[in-house]
Amino acid sequence: MLDWLIRILINAAALVVAARVVPNIDLKIGPLGVEWLKVALVALVFALVNTYIKPIVKLLSLPITLLTLGLVAFVINAALFLLVAWISDQIFPGILTIAGFPNKGLSGNAIFAALLGSLVISVVSTLLGLANFGRKAMGLR
Repeated sequence: MLDWLIRILINAAALVVAARVVPNIDLKIGPLGVEWLKVALVALVFALVNTYIKPIVKLLSLPITLLTLGLVAFVINAALFLLVAWISDQIFPGILTIAGFPNKGLSGNAIFAALLGSLVISVVSTLLGLANFGRKAMGLR
């Protein structure tokens, strides 16, 4: 249970970093309180999509992944990030938008921002996951 909570916190931190670094990603972050709870719920949606939907999509895209030497993984991550934005908008309208998506529809800017955002999220969550691995290696569960 603690590992799942830490994973959600890592996702939340990665989403906040992506929203700060990538110009077209807007994550509504207000003062400490209800807005941060919403960000945690968006991170939970992100974790659920990565846990349940991503493995299925990766398995189905295995032939094209082999043909493109893994480059299609960037596109899959961006598409799943757009899916998280759409699901989050259904729960909390306007909490997460990627270049106006899902409110203004899908555009080239949204796809490019999702690609950059998914790259930033991958790097940040990998670095924070390594720190979490250090915690597990020392037996601090």
